[in-house]
Amino acid sequence: MKKTYKIEVDCANCANKMEEAARQTQGVKAATVNFMTLKMIVEFEDGQDPKQVMQAVRENCKRVEDDCEIYL
Repeated sequence: MKKTYKIEVDCANCANKMEEAARQTQGVKAATVNFMTLKMIVEFEDGQDPKQVMQAVRENCKRVEDDCEIYL
């Protein structure tokens, strides 16, 4: 399952850091961050609860870029 989330991030480099943090989160099959549209597309592994996985994604992204935001 794929879902799109609105994000708030200040620069393209920060967006890249968020994308990598999301990809490394357990339960995420793939993740892409588009800085120009301020969107994150996340594909979840089969059987995963998107709400729980996205909480972990948000925590991981805050570790690498503390002023970013993901609107769930």
